[in-house]
Amino acid sequence: MAKAGFKPVIGGKPKALILGSMPGEASLQQAQYYANPRNLFWEIIATHFNIDHQASYETKTADLVSSRIALWDVIGSCERQGSLDSSIRSSSIKVNNFTKLFTDYPSITHVFFNGTKAKTEFNKRVLPELNEFNHKLNLILLPSTSPANARITRHEKITQWSKLKLAFIDEV
Repeated sequence: MAKAGFKPVIGGKPKALILGSMPGEASLQQAQYYANPRNLFWEIIATHFNIDHQASYETKTADLVSSRIALWDVIGSCERQGSLDSSIRSSSIKVNNFTKLFTDYPSITHVFFNGTKAKTEFNKRVLPELNEFNHKLNLILLPSTSPANARITRHEKITQWSKLKLAFIDEV
């Protein structure tokens, strides 16, 4: 079944970009990033930044942008049954336009991947096209916040996601 992702949550001069692979079914149905209530994304972000994970989606995304964090997915469209990354048909993947994104937002210095699939597809399909941008980007893999990633605990995910603060160290 064909799926299409969302526009980026972005504004101002972001320093960090968080990339997922492709929104899951709950997110697509609600037209919101990380809408599955069992996904830990918003709770983890709230732990490390001044964002209320129980606020409205509009408030959470506005607070994310105010924190100089952008949010998007590597995959713009694909064919997939259900929500699992493992169900994405590789030959159907069309990636988002990252050359335009990094041209429009040169302030991005750190790219954080919400899971292995996002990083794998970025490295395979996006990085070879970035040429002038890839030398300035710090690429950091973080564990997926998805409930499907049950091999590590909630506490371990929160701890590893503290790496997101790396993008802002020089501002302290």
